[in-house]
Amino acid sequence: MINIAGTAYLDAPGHAGVLRIAPLSGETTSSLICRIAHRYGMEAKVLRSCWQWRNYPPGHDGGGARADAEVLLNAAGQQLLAGLCGVEEDVLARALPSWGQEDSKLSAGRNGGPAAAWRPGGAVAGPVAFGCRLCAARRTGTVVRVVRYTPQWERVCVRHGRWLLDADADQPLEYLDLRGVPEVAAAQRRWAGVARRAVRAGAAPERVFALAHAVVARWWEQALHWKSETIWPQRLHHVAGGNAGGELERWRIVGRDAVIFPEVVAVADALLDPAMAELAWRASGGMRPRARVEDDPFCRRLGERVGRPWLGPLAATDYGGPMTSWMGSVIRIRRGAGGPPGYDNDPWWLRREHQSATMAGQLRVLGKEKRAPGSGRMWRAAVSAEQRTLITRAIEGAEEQLLQLRGVQIGPTADVAQQLLRNLRHSAALIDNAWKRTALAALNAGMPLDEVAQWAGMSADALMNLLTAGQEDGG
Repeated sequence: MINIAGTAYLDAPGHAGVLRIAPLSGETTSSLICRIAHRYGMEAKVLRSCWQWRNYPPGHDGGGARADAEVLLNAAGQQLLAGLCGVEEDVLARALPSWGQEDSKLSAGRNGGPAAAWRPGGAVAGPVAFGCRLCAARRTGTVVRVVRYTPQWERVCVRHGRWLLDADADQPLEYLDLRGVPEVAAAQRRWAGVARRAVRAGAAPERVFALAHAVVARWWEQALHWKSETIWPQRLHHVAGGNAGGELERWRIVGRDAVIFPEVVAVADALLDPAMAELAWRASGGMRPRARVEDDPFCRRLGERVGRPWLGPLAATDYGGPMTSWMGSVIRIRRGAGGPPGYDNDPWWLRREHQSATMAGQLRVLGKEKRAPGSGRMWRAAVSAEQRTLITRAIEGAEEQLLQLRGVQIGPTADVAQQLLRNLRHSAALIDNAWKRTALAALNAGMPLDEVAQWAGMSADALMNLLTAGQEDGG
């Protein structure tokens, strides 16, 4: 029995609430429970005690609850929630994306009572973002936090000029102010037409968006070195409240998706245009393949479509990214060189290594870098792709040699032992080469010598002598 504001009572298993609290479309179940508690003047944790919990809520690395934490309920738990809301279960089923999700932790209930399990929202039904509090207030009469499943192309609250941020990140903001950048809201209106074009072309709109986002997010990382880029800095300062200079690295993470959104929609629209596919085909040499040139007509036209006529040569010389993969798929299909249905001839297939980093992930890395300067992502960003490839190959070579030892088991004992020792020596040399390359790359990237030496398990002087000797010997 729970006292509600001293006037009404809820008996969790059997009594309905005295207020009707309707769910919002796409809302997380956890968000709805918090709103119910607020309406009854209770703390959310008090109301949550009505359910038997099978695990603990997910939290951030540094502590604190995640705003995107989601709740899965068993049948009795769903009945209880419906009663507390004063609405029918089918209404909740239509509004709450997590409603029909099952969980093994809930299948074996204790005494058949209301049970619940925590899950990160993104693992249940897709991206989770904060809702607009002002819109929620118009619907519910109270200004409270709302968390909803919302894809990125629906993040603009046009009525109030807000970009609704991801709810899975450990940062305090729920939205960015878009009143100084109307082109972001305009891009959301344009996306509806782009999505329809994708469907007509037989492509899933979400896959088209993901590929376009990966392309533009890659440009975003490179844009710090583009002297001609003036649009994005202006937008970033606007969404940062006027000046992002004080915390530029953080604002580049938090503001990225809002700032690049118009270009993402423009790129998605361009990639769906048959005329652009024709340009890519002609630029490749058609049935007589040729290398991509700096004045590639496809890249030049793409730069024009995103309002940057100067971008063409930069995009044309950026190899190995999602744009190159898209062009390669289009060209293979036209040449009839594609294999059976699969990623090779699917222009919208986005490789894992091309997927753009999330805001939550980047903020975690940024926090670790501040606690341990010179490590992690800063090292990776400073070391060239060629050096990272050499290191990877050295490690893979050592792994291959070690795996081959399994086959050296037959023959006279002396011969087997001799072969084992030869292979072990070769593997040890490859491993030694790999860690030396890694240490040198780390030092060149700006990591302190003492930090690298601690990682290598030796003194700074010994490490430097060893690396110097290796270079002198041609290692």
